[in-house]
Amino acid sequence: MSPQHYLVLAGILFAIGTAGVLIRRNVLIVLMSIELMLNAVNLMLVTFSNALRSPDGQVLVFFSMIVAAAEVAVGLALVVALFRLNATTNLDDFQLLKW
Repeated sequence: MSPQHYLVLAGILFAIGTAGVLIRRNVLIVLMSIELMLNAVNLMLVTFSNALRSPDGQVLVFFSMIVAAAEVAVGLALVVALFRLNATTNLDDFQLLKW
């Protein structure tokens, strides 16, 4: 397969993730959409790294996945705390996060 196929797939995944962030109101769905967007970017980095025969992109993806794992841990902890306060995961119902 050519790099164009991977780039098209990454673009489609990124568009699906963007649509999920903009359309959905559930915190868990929004977090999963952000992770999908991050994975699309990681796929692009690996594709360009492979095309240029340089391991730099793959190393960057490794560190990106570490940051994503930390983001998930903190994000899910926040979701659990907010769910305990409000008994909902709908973003529109969270008044605590507004000024």
